[in-house]
Amino acid sequence: MLEDNEIIDLYWARSQRAISETDIKYRSRCLSIAKKILNDNSDSEECLNDTYLTAWNRMPSERPDFLNAFLFRIIKNHCMNRLRYLTGAKRKADAVLSIDELEECISGRSDTEGEFDENELVKALNEFVESLDSGKRFIFMRRYWYLDSQAQIAEKCSVTEANVKTILARLRKNLRSFLDERGFNA
Repeated sequence: MLEDNEIIDLYWARSQRAISETDIKYRSRCLSIAKKILNDNSDSEECLNDTYLTAWNRMPSERPDFLNAFLFRIIKNHCMNRLRYLTGAKRKADAVLSIDELEECISGRSDTEGEFDENELVKALNEFVESLDSGKRFIFMRRYWYLDSQAQIAEKCSVTEANVKTILARLRKNLRSFLDERGFNA
């Protein structure tokens, strides 16, 4: 399996292999995001294909620092557009909001001077989650990994939705500070 920078180089070289390597590495995670939002396999597959096309078209003008975040944001946007088209409503918008909330904790700088290793970011995120007490860890993981709504988390934890909202806001603030201390948002 190729590293992200090698896959990005394939996109920049306009090699068709870029799509197949992206599919090998990110298919399951992209489909997981799509299925959480759409609850439909065929729509999820369609959004995945649209994601690959969008990545192909955007890559010459953009060089993402994190290929996974780049792809996840694209598929999330395609899924939300598809959901709005299919339902005319935002019944799963809460899942997208949770992803947006977490993205705010990690600056999306585009300068090449401030690049850092994705593995270091993953390590820092894991360290942050491991530092949480079990209750906060459960809430954090339910919101940002399983994409549960605040209401669903409140029900599972037998607390109010307002309590969950407050805990999540504090956790995001703590995460941002944690990452700032490690130089990720400089």
